Amino acid sequence: MEIKNYDFTGKKAIVRVDFNVPIQDGKITDDTRIRGAVPTLKLILEKGGALIIMSHMGKPKGKKKPELSLGQITGAVAAALGVKEVKFAADCANADAEVAALKPGEVLLLENLRYYPEEEGKPVGIEKEDPAYDAAKKEMKAKQKEFAKKLASYADCYVMDAFGTAHRKHASTAVIADYFDANDKMLGLLMEKEVAAVDAVLGDIKRPFVAIMGGSKVSSKIGIIENLLGKADKLILCGGMTYTFAKAHGGEIGNSIVEMDKLDVALNVEKLAKEKGVELVMAPDATCCDGLDFGTMTVKAGSKIANYPSNAIPAGMEGLDAGPEAQKAFAAAIKGAKTILWNGPAGVFECDEFTAGSKAIGEAIAEATKAGAFSLIGGGDSVACCTKFGLTDKVSYISTGGGALLEAIEGKVLPGVAAIKGE
Repeated sequence: MEIKNYDFTGKKAIVRVDFNVPIQDGKITDDTRIRGAVPTLKLILEKGGALIIMSHMGKPKGKKKPELSLGQITGAVAAALGVKEVKFAADCANADAEVAALKPGEVLLLENLRYYPEEEGKPVGIEKEDPAYDAAKKEMKAKQKEFAKKLASYADCYVMDAFGTAHRKHASTAVIADYFDANDKMLGLLMEKEVAAVDAVLGDIKRPFVAIMGGSKVSSKIGIIENLLGKADKLILCGGMTYTFAKAHGGEIGNSIVEMDKLDVALNVEKLAKEKGVELVMAPDATCCDGLDFGTMTVKAGSKIANYPSNAIPAGMEGLDAGPEAQKAFAAAIKGAKTILWNGPAGVFECDEFTAGSKAIGEAIAEATKAGAFSLIGGGDSVACCTKFGLTDKVSYISTGGGALLEAIEGKVLPGVAAIKGE
């Protein structure tokens, strides 16, 4: 069922959103996730429904932690929705009275789902190596189903609109869907946009397709890289993984980050790219430093900053950004692209001295988008780059999902989507 076609008149809709927002001194410092869910929530209210909103916040691991209570954000949610009040149920598993009193046009926010270990469905206080683990896991899965059934009992229909948690088979993101008929469960507007954006990049590819993968480790991106090698025309690999590739060819990388046990993986990526006819673009040079304080993200007084070939970095120096030649190479590779995917920065962009590589990528993507390319930006750091460089309105789509987006790119089926579509 598509949400735009559903009749919410007189019905109670339980909606899974991602309101895991950062809070400092009792105040929300970034309300992007709340704003992202507003179109779906407003649509339900405008179509005559009553809203039951559920979300997690942080990682309480089955314990009630006041600092992670969703009760802190009722005012912000009310303001975002333009309603006088958002009611609050202090116990998400015992909200029958609050739900029963809910009328069309009213909003009820349930307490943090993860106060209950049943939400994640993982045994608590027992390690996987313990002989009793399998039995504990089976018992917890049974409890998870009961928890999901309880949540489902509050409503007439279920809406999944939390892309950021769609890769988790949690009670509220996937299991709950089993307790609704096919016509009474649906993706929210944000989820529809996220799924469409991924499909546009990986399903309906307009060529040339350029994928940019950054980040510190080859190991964390290998599944994604291998999947993209079967789809992309050009693959830019940047960030910390640059030095693992350089080392694999016997290069000198100074104090740069490296995965010595993944040198063969790096060489195999190059081999696969050649076999599949994918142009692999790597940074020929790096901006390096011998005194970055990673705690404060500042360069220590008297430290040296210099550019070197990525495979000839002197001892004591650490590669922290793509160098000037790399920036040119990345921009040239992106120019003319019709489909672009960017995940992961080119350097330690949090420090102003090492933003140039990521900024060059972002600006090249913005130029290509202006010329007609579809560009999808995903992953917290890439999104942060766009925000820092003022590029959020100059790309086609910025994904709200980190792990979910990466698993979708890797070709995995997302439980939160499959539960709705019956896949």
